Amino acid sequence: MKYLVKPSKIGGKVNIPGSKSHTIRALVFGLLTDGESVIEYPLVSSDTESCVEMIKCFGADVIIEENTWRIKGKGSKLVVPEDVVDVGNSGTSLYIGLGVASLVNGYTVFTGDHQIRNRPADSLIKSIIDLKGSAFSTRNNGKPPIVIGGRIRGGATSIESITSQYLTSLLIAAPLATGDTVITVPLLNEAPYISMTLEWLDKLGIEYINNDYKEFRIKGGQNYRSFREYIPADFSSATFFLVLASISGAEFILNGLDFNDSQGDKQVVNILREMGASVNIREKSIKIKGEKLRGGGFDLNSIPDSLPALSVAGCFAEGETRLINVPQARLKETDRISVMCEELRKMGADIEEMEDGLIIRRSPLKGARVRGHGDHRVVMSLTIAGLMAYGETEIDTAEAVSITFPNFLNLIETLGAEIEIIEE
Repeated sequence: MKYLVKPSKIGGKVNIPGSKSHTIRALVFGLLTDGESVIEYPLVSSDTESCVEMIKCFGADVIIEENTWRIKGKGSKLVVPEDVVDVGNSGTSLYIGLGVASLVNGYTVFTGDHQIRNRPADSLIKSIIDLKGSAFSTRNNGKPPIVIGGRIRGGATSIESITSQYLTSLLIAAPLATGDTVITVPLLNEAPYISMTLEWLDKLGIEYINNDYKEFRIKGGQNYRSFREYIPADFSSATFFLVLASISGAEFILNGLDFNDSQGDKQVVNILREMGASVNIREKSIKIKGEKLRGGGFDLNSIPDSLPALSVAGCFAEGETRLINVPQARLKETDRISVMCEELRKMGADIEEMEDGLIIRRSPLKGARVRGHGDHRVVMSLTIAGLMAYGETEIDTAEAVSITFPNFLNLIETLGAEIEIIEE
């Protein structure tokens, strides 16, 4: 499927869907409780549906109702999956799932689509082995397909968490290990996502010691308690609308966003404010109006998912914009540093690739035929670029947006966007 994006006059109100990161954590914690847990207003997307199927493989009973998911968990009595666990395109489900599988008395095989099969997990594999589990990559390259055997018994491990999902996986699994666990963290990217995981551990009654994110001590033999949780709106999804408002000069009101939530991508709001956007943060919404933007230097280590959209913002900002310290953006669904540089250049961007980020200079964008590379965040970023470019922009693999944001097209059209779907 392709998007044919036309320059558009936009503005208005939009309801942002639920957080993918919170939804997937809630599903996994629901699996690991003994009772019934309730998730209100979860994100419904390909990624979260992949996670639903994954926890079913380990024995969870999931009831899907309108705006509510009910999970009857298995606690520490997880079952051995009957077949290979296919996580689709969901990297979060893969990495957290590897930790879950280390709690099972048996072996679990994980795979996914072609992008997932290129995602590294070697550091996490090593840590599972350190904790007395079994783990290996079938191709001996640290990437899926990956086989995990349990149960982990605890112990000590050191992990370089190039993605926060490695450490999140261990933090979720360790309380159910038979013994205590000590995790040393010499490298941690995306620290706000660890704060999110720790908030969940706190809510569910887990005992641990956090030594400044450098070391974690987790008591073994614990239990997760069941819960009822409301899923807040997703700042990662909101990023596209925040950037679109900023580059268009329009005023948007984004509903459902709670600035008190632990999501790291709320930092995008402050970045755009620093670039010159007018921002009014309310209790459960954000009003943003585009003004004349100016460039600057921004460290995206904590918020790598924002790089594609912010690279578009850089094209509309006076001077030079530097998006730095985000090498892990190369390890997502695509190498997003290289891909955004390649595709924005087709639209006329003055953009330069660095090892750990991008340099962008103000550039009038023109419509072009660009590739989405099957990456949902790349497709959505090129869409907002196309709405503000001169002439029409054609984007392939547009179906990828369903991975995290199935109603992206509908919502952006309510703001006045002119986008035609071309079926292939």
